[in-house]
Amino acid sequence: MKPTVSTSPFAVTEKPPLSRPRFPFLDLKAQHASIAAEVAVALARVFEGQQMILGPEVTALETELAAFLGCRYCISCASGSDALLLALMALEIGPGDEVITTPFTFVATAGSIARLQARPVFVDIDPATYSLDPNSLARAITPRTRAIMPVHLFGLIADMEPILEVAAANNLPVIEDAAQAIAAAQRGIMAGNFGVIGCFSFFPSKNLGGAGDGGMLSTNSTELADRLRVLRAHGSRKKYHYERLGINSRLDTLQAAILRVKLRYLESWTAARRRNAASYRRLFADAGLSSCELPAEPDGSRHVYNQFVIRVDDRDDLRRYLTAAGIPTEIYYPVPLHLQPSFSYLGYKSDDFPEAELASKHVLSLPIFPELTPAEQSAVVESIADFYQA
Repeated sequence: MKPTVSTSPFAVTEKPPLSRPRFPFLDLKAQHASIAAEVAVALARVFEGQQMILGPEVTALETELAAFLGCRYCISCASGSDALLLALMALEIGPGDEVITTPFTFVATAGSIARLQARPVFVDIDPATYSLDPNSLARAITPRTRAIMPVHLFGLIADMEPILEVAAANNLPVIEDAAQAIAAAQRGIMAGNFGVIGCFSFFPSKNLGGAGDGGMLSTNSTELADRLRVLRAHGSRKKYHYERLGINSRLDTLQAAILRVKLRYLESWTAARRRNAASYRRLFADAGLSSCELPAEPDGSRHVYNQFVIRVDDRDDLRRYLTAAGIPTEIYYPVPLHLQPSFSYLGYKSDDFPEAELASKHVLSLPIFPELTPAEQSAVVESIADFYQA
């Protein structure tokens, strides 16, 4: 039985009882089952060697990732959040400095800036890509600006050419927050190769995820690579001698061994995500769901769909309806950073960044993991169609 509705055609006022999801939003169990034997061998190798911090597994992962990304150096660390922090530390950003970024992102982006007592300076987003709007960038630069940190959100690289032009004109380094965009590309260049440093996350939900936290930095600068290696190990390259004030942010050897296994499958998993995205586009078109705005994929871009994000006017009602139908969804992100209590000291107010605020009210992420079946995708789109036909 369909729910009754108010005079507003899509405002659901009475819902069926909540049901258990038919399938998860992200099925990590299915992914693990396909590689469990290889992971077991890799873990056994680490336990046999008992070198649990850094060592050959970590060095091998860094080498393999650098080859995959096409950069000179990869430097692993303990988390994606630490990658951002280390990048800023390597550029010697600190109190009184300003770093320009987007308010529509995970808290770690601006949090890494604030933790160094620098000031996050927000600019609005492009409503089509959800990434930092290059047209707003130049106006935000002041004499205190020390860096620009665009975010490659949901698996799509930000519009880097105009961002890099503004950065070059003002002699500013660019740090890429590529936590959600490993294997993404733009005009043949992979994420992590546009700025002076790229920052990646191996959080389990990422396209290349570990069995816990982990992160990585990419760079083509020998000097920065050396500095990052020192900073991640308490600022030391020689035992009990500290040339810089660093942090403890070394990737666990166990995580490196697992990630080396998973890296071999990243291209096939990425291809599966892209196939699922193409399937969604066909299903939405066949269902005539023109009211749902689908993810943008500009010419020359390779979107890797860490999330498949639709945009709808009645997001919250739709999500409640889908939950009741057993369809899992997520919202990334319900409150932009400039309106978060933790950043209230910056003095921003509602309507300062209208596109970011609109996106926070209207975006909804659908399941897109590689193992998602055609039947499950059909169930997602059929349930959305049912909502609009109710």
